[in-house]
Amino acid sequence: MTDPAAFPIVEEPPKAGPLTEFERRMSAVFADLLGVVGLPRSYGEIYGLLFASAQPLSFGDIRGKLDLSKGSVSQGIKVLKEIGAIRLVSEPESPRDYYVPETELRQLVTSLLRETINPQLKHGSGRLAEVRAALRSAPLAPAERKLLSSRCEKIESWHKKTSLVLPILSRFFG
Repeated sequence: MTDPAAFPIVEEPPKAGPLTEFERRMSAVFADLLGVVGLPRSYGEIYGLLFASAQPLSFGDIRGKLDLSKGSVSQGIKVLKEIGAIRLVSEPESPRDYYVPETELRQLVTSLLRETINPQLKHGSGRLAEVRAALRSAPLAPAERKLLSSRCEKIESWHKKTSLVLPILSRFFG
């Protein structure tokens, strides 16, 4: 099977009209939701549009409905595919790529944990050590050092708790 990513996206003129109220609201819901996990609003808009569509949509359909730049749509599709939020489907007699949303919560949460949150946690320990070192060398009064040290302990505790909970969540959803 050939890798679809190896071929450039074939762009057609947008045939999609303006967003329906349902599509607009669904796009806004997912834009806000993905923003919570630090992903760009446009990724949520793309996912929400696909979620609101009964038919697979092409790059041009997405771009035309959302009025996003080629780069935003291209990057959004790429990332959403990487995290398992959307899938590529083929349409008979069409050279274009079409996309549908992943709608299983289990798959979405597992992919999101694996692709976004777990890598952040892995890098978090090193970053927290750097924060600790910066605090040790900072010119602070003893009371300030004590307060900021307790805050470092708090964030280290959050990191530790999150590191313990995420594998449980992964097993639950995976």
